[in-house]
Amino acid sequence: MKIDEIRSLGDAELLKRFGEARQELFNLRLRLATRQLANHRELPRVKKKIARIQTVIRQRELGIG
Repeated sequence: MKIDEIRSLGDAELLKRFGEARQELFNLRLRLATRQLANHRELPRVKKKIARIQTVIRQRELGIG
């Protein structure tokens, strides 16, 4: 998900996507621990997605952008 797509989301949708991404990261970590994860590149991808969402949330709190 690109940053422009994230910025176009409303606050409620942004929080929903944040929760979904956190759940996805949890599931990936669980699959990694049980050696069921085939693509290890998914972990950094989801972490970056979470960071982008948190950045937009914080920018809105501060009134930036």
